[in-house]
Amino acid sequence: MGIIIRDLPVSERPREKLLHHGPETLSNRELLAIILRVGTRRRSALALADQLLAYFGSLRELREARCEELQAVEGIGLAKAAQILAAIELGRRVQASVKVPTVVRFPQDAADYMMEHLRYLDREVMRLIILDTKNQVIASPTVSVGTLNSSMVHPREIFKECIRRSAASLIVAHNHPSGDPSPSTEDIQVTKRLQRAGEILGIDVLDHIIIGDNRFVSMKEEGFFT
Repeated sequence: MGIIIRDLPVSERPREKLLHHGPETLSNRELLAIILRVGTRRRSALALADQLLAYFGSLRELREARCEELQAVEGIGLAKAAQILAAIELGRRVQASVKVPTVVRFPQDAADYMMEHLRYLDREVMRLIILDTKNQVIASPTVSVGTLNSSMVHPREIFKECIRRSAASLIVAHNHPSGDPSPSTEDIQVTKRLQRAGEILGIDVLDHIIIGDNRFVSMKEEGFFT
């Protein structure tokens, strides 16, 4: 059955803890317990939250869950599944309303621009940030989906987009589904290949941003650009 929330000291109950100390002080299981509101006869809301996190493995996976997948967890019926889905969708909409920079001058600007587009994806996706002479964003097309390597990422596809839009420069961005943005050997090879192609065409490749789970690496800052 696990811990019964009403048996916890008041200061340790998720709802009271949120009200007195703020939502940022709560763990993932405590936040989920508040969304679930109540448990079942056999399990508390905290125990149900533990089950959900164990079943899906991470918040990244839970974020993409469908109603029937949530209901596969014992104790999660239609009502609780709907509560979870509503909370996740509200979080998406709040994040979508956050203003992202339309002028990109620093690696953090590029990461902010791409983070919510790429951080939750389960495949590697490469997108471009195409810039004009004032570093304003002209477009941000997707140019590759799947595992990135030097044979799959063709400079002609990337620079075709840039030429078509009269780009002055571009920033390349892609995600690591693992959540760890550390550059791989392939990332380094792709970066050098694109940088050489940009030099020939007169379009500066300013950076290659690798997006993890709310983390990023700027390959320029890491010294991979000549």
